[in-house]
Amino acid sequence: MIPVTKPFLPPIEEYQDLLKEIWNREYLTNDGPVVKALEEKLNNYLGTKNVSFVSNGTIALQLAIKALDLKGEIITTPFSYVATTSSIVWENCKPVYADINPSTFNIDPAKIEEQITNNTTAILATHVFGNPCEVEQIQSIAKKYNLNVIYDAAHCFASGYKGASIFTYGDVSTASFHATKIYHTVEGGAVFTNNNDLHSRINYMRNFGHDGPAKYNGVGINGKNSEFHAAMGIAVFSYIDEILQTRKHQSQFYIEGLSDLPIKFQQINKDVAGFNYAYFPIVLENEEQNIRLIKTLEANNIYPRRYFYPSLSSLEYVEGNCPQSDSISKRILCLPLYHTLTKGNQEKIISTIRSSLR
Repeated sequence: MIPVTKPFLPPIEEYQDLLKEIWNREYLTNDGPVVKALEEKLNNYLGTKNVSFVSNGTIALQLAIKALDLKGEIITTPFSYVATTSSIVWENCKPVYADINPSTFNIDPAKIEEQITNNTTAILATHVFGNPCEVEQIQSIAKKYNLNVIYDAAHCFASGYKGASIFTYGDVSTASFHATKIYHTVEGGAVFTNNNDLHSRINYMRNFGHDGPAKYNGVGINGKNSEFHAAMGIAVFSYIDEILQTRKHQSQFYIEGLSDLPIKFQQINKDVAGFNYAYFPIVLENEEQNIRLIKTLEANNIYPRRYFYPSLSSLEYVEGNCPQSDSISKRILCLPLYHTLTKGNQEKIISTIRSSLR
């Protein structure tokens, strides 16, 4: 079977060495030394100023919304994982959709301004599949209307923009370190901000508001992560450059094998620096062709994913009219892409797609 993804696992002995140290210290959670070491590695590798390691990417979004004290309406994208929208609703704000650019799959800045009202407090945009948004245009709109900007950068580990980490943009950027991501801690996420005061607030919030054992600094939740998860992050760090290089080669192999077919690839932002090849999406001509291709692939034990499907504007607890997102979500398909995917497996996938589309 060829799944759409597999988690990268470092040599077990390297992870066990880190676990032995944790065992000897008997310090398992509550901002321990491995968590602190991981946060330092993240800042150094990504060129970021402040990072808070948290339990997952959804909590990261919720903390961002809460730390910025957002109310009312948040303009967001209909083409993302459900957590982008559900985090807004969970924090008692209203998601308002701006449609996407059908080539980049990112929120269309030209559509954002149309949705701004007196109740708008922020823009929450996703860098889809690690492809940077039009951050300058979004920042210009935010400045004009005095709005906060949060970037859901769940897919963006190691992606840069104009020489800087994508995590340095916006008031807050969030990451997911779920096992399916390029870089993972089994479960986990992070909140990045250039604002020192905001960073302190997020750190209080992720730990119940604790400011010492018997004092509280505001309301908080349990958004912490453990030494065991941080240890996986430390172990995976040693291989991140190899992982990125492998995915680049695999993606280029797909492009070479599929570029003459009636499909479209994601248009990558021209100012991206170090694109991370987090996913390999293709867009078919229509939904019927997409469904037919999926059935053919699955009959050959190849399991792609309709990612993202459906468009979030179709969720029952929101309202939205986003024809571009609706169209792309019906026609998009992410092909298998992971570190141990072999060239032989890719050749089988390409051959099956060519046969189906022919």
